[in-house]
This record gives sequence, C-alpha cells and structure tokens, in this order.
Amino acid sequence: MSRWTFKRWLLWMVILAALLAGVMGISVSLGAVTIPFSKSWSILAHRFAGISTPENWTASESSIILDLRLPRILSGALVGSALAMAGAVLQALLRNPLADPFVLGISSGAAVGAVLAILFGLGSTFLGTYAVPGFAFGGALFTLFLVYFIARVEGRARTNTMLLAGVIVSSFFSAVIMFLISATSDEQIYNVTFWLMGNLEYMASQPLGVIFLYLLVGGGILFALARDFNLLSLGEETASELGVDVERVKKTAFIFASLITGAVVSVSGLIGFVGLIVPHVVRMIWGPDHRFLLPASALVGAMLMVVADTLARTVMAPTEIPVGVVTAMGGAPFFVYLLRKKGHAVYR
Repeated sequence: MSRWTFKRWLLWMVILAALLAGVMGISVSLGAVTIPFSKSWSILAHRFAGISTPENWTASESSIILDLRLPRILSGALVGSALAMAGAVLQALLRNPLADPFVLGISSGAAVGAVLAILFGLGSTFLGTYAVPGFAFGGALFTLFLVYFIARVEGRARTNTMLLAGVIVSSFFSAVIMFLISATSDEQIYNVTFWLMGNLEYMASQPLGVIFLYLLVGGGILFALARDFNLLSLGEETASELGVDVERVKKTAFIFASLITGAVVSVSGLIGFVGLIVPHVVRMIWGPDHRFLLPASALVGAMLMVVADTLARTVMAPTEIPVGVVTAMGGAPFFVYLLRKKGHAVYR
C-alpha cells in the first residue's frame, strides 16, 4: 500500500482519464450512421468550445452527435463507474471475489422498484422523471436492509451469511419481476423486458446531472473509506484492533454502494458482470490498495461500458442489442479465463 505516492497515483489517474476520453471520442463517431472522426470532433469543439464553423457538417449529423450519441455515451460512463465502484466496495467488505451488486440482490431490488414504477405509470404523476429512480433506490435500500437483517447474528452481520442471504433474496426478487411481467399487457412486457436486459437509450433521456450527483456524493464517501477497506482486508478483528469501527464502516459502505447502484439501475436496467470483472482486472494490474482501486475501477468501468454500448449499437446496426447482453456475453468467458489462468492473482 505504501508504494502509492501521490504523484504516481495522480499520473495513473490522468492516464486512465485520458484513455476514457479517447474511447468516448472514438465511440461518438460510430453507430448505424458512421460520421468521420474529423466531423465528430469539429461538432463537439464547436458546441463546447466555440471552435470551428458549422459549415463542415449537416444539421442531421450535429443532431446525431449531440442529441443521440453523446448523452448515451455519458450515460454508459456513469453506469460503468457506479457498478464497478460498488463491486469493488462489496468485494472489500465481504472479502469475497464473487460479491457484486447483483449477487447481493441490490440490483434485483432496485429493478423491482423500477418495474413497479414503470408498470403503474408513476412517471406520469406528480413524481415525474424522479419516480423510477426514486422507487429503484427505495428497492435497493430495502434489499440491503433485508439482507443485512437476515445476516445479522448476535449484533454483527456475518459476511458469508450476508452473501448467501443476498443470493436468496436476489433469486426471490427475480421471481417477483417475472411475476410482474407475466401479469402485464403485451406492450408493457416488451418495454419492461427490453429495459431489464440493459438499455442506455432510456437513461440518455433522463436528467444525467441528477445521476452524476448521486455518483459524485456516493463515490466520494466510499473513497473516503478507502483506508478502512484496506484494513478490513486483513480481517474484521484485526481492523477493529487498528481502530476501525467495523460495523459503522460496513453500514455506511452498504448504504452508499446501494445508493449509486440504485441510481443507475433505475434508468439503465440490469447490466451484469461490470461490478464483478472490473475490480478484478484493476486489482490484478495495480494491486489491492483501495485508495487507487476505487477511482481506477470507476474509470475502467466507464471505459468498459462505453465500449460495450458501442458494440451494442454497431454490431447488428440498425438493430440494437441490449447492452446487458453484450456485457454478459463478454464478461462470462472473461471471468472463466481469469479463474482458469490467473486464479491466484484474482484472489490476492
């Protein structure tokens, strides 16, 4: 842990941020309609910096870049960041490499809340665009407290019991979602099913500033606990002896991991493997220090989601593949590879 000086930490953050910007810059030119990189960059430069003239592109090209692709790319970056950071935190708390928002049922709980809001048309009430995110966060928080209550024994939440409780609760909520879908009309079934498979198109139409605020606040608080996560990796008893209020840290981390998960699941649907794979990759390359692991996972997760959504938009264009399908199809084989070839590094 001591090998991370501030200069080295800052250098890698700048490198990862630059790579993310490059991936987003390439992605904005790709889609059913390919727009040359020079035009894409000129449109962005004109819109945000007042550089270049609009004579080099058409109005439709400008609309495609600014109104369709850019919001969606930003949405993907937010989703990937939130899921990857939440996965890294849950793996630290439970000291289990299989922990992520899906395994603990947080994503399923958020999905139940969001599905209820969609099916009952709460978006058309006074709650407006905040209905689905609000119900999703409520579902995620309820799931968290339910899992924590089930796992709590003699005043403490056992990590192994919590993981098992999460699997059970996740399976139950998945059944609830299937029941809700089976009881709806054909059109609602299609909309909800497509959303559940992971769909950033819906998120791109939402106020991204609100989702970004959730991620900024929740991620900032989780990053502030990085030192405690490092000590918890030594074991709860050892961490307690070194001055960590273990129960307080666990409660705080679970709440804010649920916050950022619920915020993005509410508008993107269920997108798997990001929170499971990304922390492993970052840990294998740069080590387990959470002072670097958390922000690096957020940046790498953002890159992964932008790439996945670009593939979803282009592989079968003009037909679109749900981005959750892309992450699952790519994530599952990659995770098997990690287990088979680099298992010792994944679990260190």
